[in-house]
Amino acid sequence: MKTCLSTVLLILSFCSAHLFAQEVDTVPINTKGMEIKLKRSPLPSRQGPLNFEPVNIKPLVVNAKVNYWKTKTNIGINVNQAQFSNNWKGGGTNSVAVGGLINYKAEYSKDSYSYVSEVILQYGKIKNKDQLQKKTNDRIYWDNKASFQLSKSWFFFGSVTFESQFDSGYRYYRDGNGDEQQVLISRFMAPGYLTESVGFEYKPVKYFSTRIGTGTARQTFVLDTAVYENKNEVYAVEKGKNIKNELAFQVVTAFDKDIFTNTNLKARYAMFIPYKDFQAKKIDHRLDIALTAKINRFMNTSLTGVMLFDDDTGTNKIQASQTLALGFAFTFPR
Repeated sequence: MKTCLSTVLLILSFCSAHLFAQEVDTVPINTKGMEIKLKRSPLPSRQGPLNFEPVNIKPLVVNAKVNYWKTKTNIGINVNQAQFSNNWKGGGTNSVAVGGLINYKAEYSKDSYSYVSEVILQYGKIKNKDQLQKKTNDRIYWDNKASFQLSKSWFFFGSVTFESQFDSGYRYYRDGNGDEQQVLISRFMAPGYLTESVGFEYKPVKYFSTRIGTGTARQTFVLDTAVYENKNEVYAVEKGKNIKNELAFQVVTAFDKDIFTNTNLKARYAMFIPYKDFQAKKIDHRLDIALTAKINRFMNTSLTGVMLFDDDTGTNKIQASQTLALGFAFTFPR
C-alpha cells in the first residue's frame, strides 16, 4: 500500500513540474531596449506614390470584304444509245439521244433588300434510224426578281421573266409514200414571252415561296411569219402584228428542297389570269417538276415532267411531257 501511494505521488509531482515549465515558457518578455534585427522581407515595398501612364494600343484592322452574292451552277449531260444487228428478232430501232442542262442561280442579299437571277437552259435531240431528227427538250428561261422585306414572311417584289426556245420545232406526218415529213410550227422568238410583274411575295421558309402579282403584263412575240402555216393567228398573235400585250393577275409558287438524302425535288407552278376577256379557258397553267437523285460525285438520275394548259397554243386540252435520264452532273462551287 505504501508502495502504491509513493508511485502516485511521483506521477503527480512529474506532471506538476511539466505544467510549470510550460507556463514559464509562455511568459511575455519585455524587449524594450534590446537590439533585435529582423530579416528583410522578400516582398517589394512601396516607395512614394504610384504613377500610372496611359498606353496607346493600335486597333487591329482585319482586311476582309463581305460578299453579299451567292452563286451556283449546275451542268448536266445525258447520252442514250441503242444498237441492234440486222438479224435481231426481238425488234427495235437504232437510236442516239443527247440532252443537256445548264442551271445558273445568283442571289444578292443585304439588310432588307434581295435580288435573285436564275437561268435555265435545256436542249435535247433524238435520232432514230430511218426517221427525222426530233427534239426531246428545248427551253430558254430567265427570271429576275428584286424584293424588299416588309415583315418576317412578306416581301414586296418586282420581276422580269423571259421565255423562248433555241431550235425550230416541227409537226410530223407521213406522206402518201410513207415517208416522214415535217412542218415548221415554232422557233426562237416564235413564240417568245416577256413578263413583268409587281406584287407581294409570301416566303415563310427558305425552300418555299408564292408570288402574288397583282400588276402583271406579258408580251407574246411571233417574229417569224413562217410558223403561221397559212393561218391568220398563232399563239394568239395576229399575222402581221408580231406582238400581243396582256394585263393579268399572276400567281407563281416555287418549291426547292432535298426531300431525302441526295434527292432533290424542285417544282414551279404558274397561273396567268388575264383581266381582259376573263374566262376559265383563258387562264394559263404551267407546272414544272424535277426529281433528281445523286448517285455519286459526277452521276445522277433525273425524272422531269411538264403539264401545260394554254388556249393560245391552239389546243384547249392539257399538254404533258416527261423525261427520265441518267447522266453526268457537275455543280460549281462544290
